[in-house]
Amino acid sequence: MHSELVIVPVIFGVIFGIFYLFISSRHKERLALIDKGAEASIFYGRNSRVTPMWKVIVINLALLLMGIGIGIFIAAVLHQSLGVNQDVAYPGTIFLMSGIGLFSGFYFTKKLNKDA
Repeated sequence: MHSELVIVPVIFGVIFGIFYLFISSRHKERLALIDKGAEASIFYGRNSRVTPMWKVIVINLALLLMGIGIGIFIAAVLHQSLGVNQDVAYPGTIFLMSGIGLFSGFYFTKKLNKDA
């Protein structure tokens, strides 16, 4: 009946669960490596010229949002000019262009890591 009230706590619970599992498993893995006598340097990159994580997030987010915007624009053109069904044009082009944006973000991130 009021299922929309359940969605927000479930989403936050899933996000919290993912972060909790990530942090706790990383902690257990590091403790196991320390027990075996591994050095602390293995937790950090050997190369000090690693691209900062915030740059990767900004590039991928920017390309995702640009892809969504271009997808909406292309869908509007398809709907108005070619008469494509609105229920097909909008989701299809938005998902296609956002996927292309994320895919290009992956390659830009690889290029950043090579240049850094």
